[in-house]
Amino acid sequence: MPISPRLVNIPLRIGELAFAATVAGLIGRYLHRVHNTRAWDHKRFIYTEVVAGLAMLLALLWLIPFNANIVHHVVDLLMFVLWMIAFGLLVNFIGPLKCGSVFSWGDITEKGTCQRWKAAVAFTFLSAMFWLASALLGMWMARRARRNVVATDGTHGAATGAPRRKWYSNAKV
Repeated sequence: MPISPRLVNIPLRIGELAFAATVAGLIGRYLHRVHNTRAWDHKRFIYTEVVAGLAMLLALLWLIPFNANIVHHVVDLLMFVLWMIAFGLLVNFIGPLKCGSVFSWGDITEKGTCQRWKAAVAFTFLSAMFWLASALLGMWMARRARRNVVATDGTHGAATGAPRRKWYSNAKV
């Protein structure tokens, strides 16, 4: 008995929303502290903030119950790519800060500048993985829906009895 894809999709969307909100809060705090400086110096953080805002909007929209089909896998894949770019930008920023290994996330609950940046990197990565999982789930559902199409005996629409046109014939308008 297969698990309903909607039951898997809802926790993924909630996770995407929570991770995006966390990243937006961490990066927004930094941007608020440096708001008197040139914006161009903080372009990687502005980009990450925009991606987080877009992710929150899409996750909220796709949590709406009447939107039950999973056809958003292309946008989910795009969001995965955007989050991975943000992840790379943040990792590139943290590297020279002498915070130790960027991927040592065991101390992110402590207070400190390095811990905040590591938390931002960790939640950016987690958000990217959730968007990837949503995209893979959507692709799987689309493939499953295509496979479940009933093959007919050469007629287009067995219920109507209309003959199927050849692919090379002209459209009859």
